[in-house]
Formats: sequence, C-alpha cells, structure tokens
Amino acid sequence: MTSGTPGNGAKLKAMIEARRAVLAPGAANALTARIIADLGFEVAYVSGAGIANTRLGVPDIGLVTLSELADTVASIADICTLPLVVDADTGFGNAVNMVRTVRVLERAGANAIQIEDQVFPKRCGHFAGHEVISAEEMIAKVKAAVDTRSSRDFLIIARTDARSASGMQAALARANAYVAAGADATFVEAPATRDELEIITRALRVPQIANMVIGGKTPVLPQSELAAMGFGLVIYANAALQAAVKAMQEVLGALKSDGQLDRVADRIGSFEERQRVVAKANWDALERRYRS
Repeated sequence: MTSGTPGNGAKLKAMIEARRAVLAPGAANALTARIIADLGFEVAYVSGAGIANTRLGVPDIGLVTLSELADTVASIADICTLPLVVDADTGFGNAVNMVRTVRVLERAGANAIQIEDQVFPKRCGHFAGHEVISAEEMIAKVKAAVDTRSSRDFLIIARTDARSASGMQAALARANAYVAAGADATFVEAPATRDELEIITRALRVPQIANMVIGGKTPVLPQSELAAMGFGLVIYANAALQAAVKAMQEVLGALKSDGQLDRVADRIGSFEERQRVVAKANWDALERRYRS
C-alpha cells in the first residue's frame, strides 16, 4: 500500500525536520488544494474544521465521520501532488479504531495524520471547555498508529489539548510521552503567548507544529519568527476558508441589495481564471486525444 504521491512522505519528513517553519495552508476540498499548489506552497493541510464547515455547514465539534474525511482526502490526493497532512481528530475511537483510521487514510492518500488527546466528541482547539483523555489512552492510540502504518514515511503527529485543560507543563509532559510512544512530531495546541511558543520547541526534541488561527488563542507570528524558534510546520488551517466566507458574503450581499454585481466586480475571479485553476485545458486535451 502506498500513500499519496510516491516520495511525498519522505519529502514531508525532511521538510519538518529542517525546522524552517514550512507553511501549510488548510484545504477543505480539492479546489482549495489546487490553489495552494498553484501558488507554490510545499504542503497542504486537510482541515477537519474546514470539512465540517464547508461540507456539512456545522462547527468543528466532532461531527465529521472517518468516511467523510477519507472521501475528501481521496479527492484532494487525486488532483494534488503536494504532501498532505490530514487532521484525523481523535482517531475516531480508541486504539483499535485507530488501526482502521490509519489504514483508511493512508490508502486515501494522506502522508501524515494528526491525532489528538481530546475526549470525543472533540471541539476546535480554540474553543472553550476542552477535556482530555488519560495520557495512557492517548499513548495507546499513538502506538497503534505507529504499528499500523505501512511505511515509516507515513508520519504520526500527536497533538495535545492539555494546555487549555490543564496548563503548559501538563501539555509538555504529555507531548514528551507521545514522543516516547513513537510520534514523529508533536503539536501543543493553543499556546497563549510568544514565550509559550518558544518553550514548546525548547522542551520537545521532535519537530513541532504551530497553528496560526486568525482570531484564536495563539499570537499570530510571521514565518521568520517561528522558524527562528525552530518550528517544523506552521498550519494556517482555515485562512482560505475565512477569506472565502468574507468574499461570498460581500459578493452575494451586493447581489441581494443591488440586483447586480457591478459594485463588486473586482472581487470576482474571471471565468478564464476559474477554468485555468481547475486545469480545463488538460481535459480538453484528453477529449481531443480520444475523440473518434
């Protein structure tokens, strides 16, 4: 069994181990992934919150199923050759469920999965009221994921939400335990200050993930500062989604109030650009090739 584009797992591993704060914009669908690749980014992050918001129209509170996630990953992997880091939430159950989760997502085209230690149903790391499972239960999930993957280049990223539930020292202790269990990278969610971000990379020996959430709990710092701190990957999980929400509201709001789109014409991509982004020319070439 292979996952995604051949060699992408090893490429992703080298990227994050370089600790240069590689930017990973979030994609909730194949169109967004196409745009991420078209703009020259090196990695795409398949956002669980983005799938909840766009596919289901619901908040990030654990409502997305494994089959819905895998279907989205497969559609993205089909048209995107970038390494894919996939948000697998809590792994959709216990350590035994984690075995199936890894198999399904690796087969769908993921190159790395992020799993977290929240009580199910989980909630966005920047919401209030988190609860975490025992460290022992999460360690079992990490071990199950590591044991199940078909390639060592399929990366297991262990996230802890203990910072908001129990404080930074508890979060660091958990992250270290997940590293000992075999996690390739860890992700301490929702640090509240610049100092806490710096503490994370000093305290943990494996590559670290930073999550820049516009309007969230963590200070949004430039890539250069996060690279200087030693972060391996910087997720902007829903920047594209938040931009799309604002653009849709502005354009459709103008249509509703004005009965036309003249006032917001500069907010709308051209018909030609839309066809270029979805690679229509490639399909036209196939049509010519196979036309009788």
